[in-house]
Amino acid sequence: MGSEDPARTYRSRSSRLSSADAGWGCTAKGSFIDLLPAKAPRFSWLRPSVLWRSRNDVLARLFDDPTDDARRRWVAAQQAGGVGRDALVDRTDLDAFSFLLLGDTGEGDKSQFAAVPGLLRAGADTAFMVICSDVIYPTGSVNDYPERFFLPYREYPGPIYALPGNHDWYDGLTGFMRVFCEAPPLPRPEPRPRPFSRAWLRDLLWAKPDPADEAELAAARELRGAPEQRALQPGPYWVLDTGPLRIIGIDTGITGHIDSGQAAWLRRVSAGRKPKLLLTGQPIYVDNEYRPCSIEGGGTVDEIVRDPEHGYVAVIGGNIHNYQRYPVRVGEREIQYVVAGGGGAFMSATHLIGRVNVAGVDEDDFRCYPLRGDSLSFYSHLYDRRLRTRGLLAISPEQASALLAEWLGTRPTREEARRTAVARRTRRVAAILWRLPTRRFFHRWFSEFSDWDEPPFFKSFLRLDVDSAALRIRCFAATGCGEHELDPPLEDEVTIPLLRWS
Repeated sequence: MGSEDPARTYRSRSSRLSSADAGWGCTAKGSFIDLLPAKAPRFSWLRPSVLWRSRNDVLARLFDDPTDDARRRWVAAQQAGGVGRDALVDRTDLDAFSFLLLGDTGEGDKSQFAAVPGLLRAGADTAFMVICSDVIYPTGSVNDYPERFFLPYREYPGPIYALPGNHDWYDGLTGFMRVFCEAPPLPRPEPRPRPFSRAWLRDLLWAKPDPADEAELAAARELRGAPEQRALQPGPYWVLDTGPLRIIGIDTGITGHIDSGQAAWLRRVSAGRKPKLLLTGQPIYVDNEYRPCSIEGGGTVDEIVRDPEHGYVAVIGGNIHNYQRYPVRVGEREIQYVVAGGGGAFMSATHLIGRVNVAGVDEDDFRCYPLRGDSLSFYSHLYDRRLRTRGLLAISPEQASALLAEWLGTRPTREEARRTAVARRTRRVAAILWRLPTRRFFHRWFSEFSDWDEPPFFKSFLRLDVDSAALRIRCFAATGCGEHELDPPLEDEVTIPLLRWS
């Protein structure tokens, strides 16, 4: 995997071994505090202005989703400007190399910045970084990029590529295309919808993109102004071709599907048995469920992935704010399906994931971060703090880990949890907590309630090492604790052979 590997020694720490390495009992906050802007934002969906600005998500689901048509217009404009039809970034000069990947980053608060020091440490020698889904919350505005993209990653030495998530589409993808493709805004489409039709009503209510603050954007670009930091990607979906591996990124829009034109492109660039990695805004396996990603007009993205003539070895998606990995048998081969949305946004619960059985994946082969016990303990402390119950709802990490192991029929990975007997009180409190919201509804309507400014943050990022023989994927934790910044806990690792796909 190359002679230089700053991440090679990260084997001494893991939340699977101790609660201290999960960040419980953190001795001091990390140096990420020094990276924050003078007035770090407190992100909240409860503010009426934020709810109104993000209305396009609701409109796309109530009325016909205009994302496919808008994407076609973006791609056509890019091609008219000289971008090739394959949307190719040629990095075949890379033979043995590494890159970073993280998803759902852009809240601009402490939880996003907490991932930065460890990311810079583990990624010091990497060739590039990819942000996979939701670069900017809440609405993808170009004017939020200075503090939520350029500032946090100003010291990352390589280029950064990105795939849009649903939040990046809330301004019609205008901010994303301006920053990553240097594309001007699209003109309004013609012809206009028929008055009082569903499309007319949707367009009437549809949030329009913010005018760019050109001076602020130009100043922000200088934060990542070194030649080796600059990247210009072909569009919202792209191919990054390296020597041993073809990396393909797709755009799943607001509602988690792709248009027919993008599907035709995906089939074309997937042809041949060169090993391939698919990156997507939304995962295919997540929370013990299968979401194959539908295609406009019929078919699914996963059908393309599973075709043995296409050579896919792994799929990585964002959108869900944690880490999960499902090794799925497809005929005589195994494809790794990964969720990697823990790059900054508020943590999605893992303790509600039941014993894994989807697609024949056994619980013993499934991995997630945070561990389910840590997730339960985290949410118990969050609710206890916000409801001011003075410890009545709080469950310790050891008790939570022991209870979840009992519920799942597994053995705790931590020695401290294996020595813990589950208290009757823990069972009663957990029964209450399992009934409280922790997923999409919770994040949308209770993020101010859930604002968490103290470690552990349970953020994560991936380092991927590639050569002609193998692809190695490692998940590192970002707890926000000072003791973990120079030695980020290693939460999962898998090595995928590539030789047999060549």
